[in-house]
Parts: sequence; structure tokens; C-alpha cells
Amino acid sequence: MATMPMDTRGFEGGSEEPALADAFALKFAIAMALTVVAGFSFQLAMGRSTFASPLRVHVHALAFMGWVTIFLLQTYFATRGPLWLHRKLGWVAAAWVFLMLGAAMTVIVVSARNGTIPFFFQPQLLMIGDPANLLAFVVLTYAAILMRHRTDWHARLHLGAMALLTAPAFGRLLPLPLLIPWAFEAAGVATLIFPVAGMIRDRRVLGRVHPAWFVTVAAFFTYTAVYEAITYSPLGDYLYARVTAGSHGAQVPGLVFPAPPTGPLITGR
Repeated sequence: MATMPMDTRGFEGGSEEPALADAFALKFAIAMALTVVAGFSFQLAMGRSTFASPLRVHVHALAFMGWVTIFLLQTYFATRGPLWLHRKLGWVAAAWVFLMLGAAMTVIVVSARNGTIPFFFQPQLLMIGDPANLLAFVVLTYAAILMRHRTDWHARLHLGAMALLTAPAFGRLLPLPLLIPWAFEAAGVATLIFPVAGMIRDRRVLGRVHPAWFVTVAAFFTYTAVYEAITYSPLGDYLYARVTAGSHGAQVPGLVFPAPPTGPLITGR
């Protein structure tokens, strides 16, 4: 979360007791962080990933786990204080997003060029879908920053942005090989559990659903429609050909599910 201090009006901007709202926000953030940790820990425990991965994979992991840490700290500082530290760390968070984008795009492009995209994803779909997911995350994150003087919007938009970012974790927890040809979409749909939980909570506590949750859900369906449209279009074919040109990935059809690997290792190659 970024630069907005949670003021004495609380999570709702004055419509309910701050203690109740703050407890919800912190528990919500912890639940998402635990989902991320569980997903990647399970992948490692099952031998599907390894610490003996290229440097780019470690930089990617540090960038995204660093964000999870920042997100938790920002939620804690916003709800428990000190607020001055929340403000200071918020500037770091705003800049950290660009490190995440660079690290993610590097891994995505190299995986496409190496032909090592997981076999339960069409390479072209993941190459386009992952950046679309990241773009939606960035839009919601910076929308939250712009609305930092509206505590109710600011908090929910940050929580919604983080929810979208849990898709890779769900992708490691769900049995995606059994969900082909909808594996990529299934991991994305699973992230909606968090905004839906927020909607249910708002309905019970406030008697209405805050519109910020609808913005999060709209962002999900928008980026999903965009990457699906691009992937299966001539533009998608063109982008995949340009990215993989002159590499082993050029020999891998973009819209065909690759053969499963001969060993257990799926990611980190």
C-alpha cells in the first residue's frame, strides 16, 4: 500500500468503528500473504521449482515477495501506526512496482524464448495474459495512491490490487494440469475470492457493498477480456513471433499446449 495515512476516521472514512475496520483490513492482508507463501512453498516442496534457478528467477522472487512484505507492513502501519512510517514506506512502495514490472517481464520473455512456459498454459496466452494481470495490478495500485485522501477507497483498492496479484499463487495450489484448457483462466478466477469476501463483509457490516470492490472485479474482467482478445488474434500471433524470433521458443507453437516435462521441475528454468 502506498502513501495515504489511515486517519482517525478509520477504514470506512467515518461510517463505522475504526477498530473493527482496521482488524478486518489487517486480517484480509494476512490472508492474501499466506496464500502467496503457501502457493510457492507448496511448489518448492513438491519439487516443481528449485533454488538452483537462474538469477532472473531469484530477482523476480525477491521483487514480488518484497512487495508482499511491503504490503503487510503498510497495512500494519496504516491500521496500527506509526503513520509517519506508513507515509515514508509508501514512497518506496510506489517505486517498487516498477522493479516488479521489470523482473516479471524479463522472466516472461525469457521463458517464452526458451520454450519453458509450463505445459498447462498455451505459451502465447501466458506471454500476453501475465502482463495484462500486472497492468491491472498497477492501475489499481496507482488509483489507490491517487485516492489516498479517501481512506475507504484507498484501502479497498490496494486490497483489490493485491488480490489480483495472488493469481500465480493459486496457479501453484490448484491442479492446473487437470483444468486444461482453462488452467490460466482458473487461476485468475480464484483471485475473486478476496473481493467477494470483501463484498460480503461490507454487506454484513455496512448494509451495502462499497463500489471499490466492483472496480476490482471490473478490472479483473477487463484485463481478462483484453488478453483473451489479443491472444487469439493476429496481433497475438505477431507479438509471440516477435518475442520468440531467433530462439528455441520460435519452434514452440504459441497456441498449442506443450508436452509435459520429463522431470518434476515445472518453473524456474
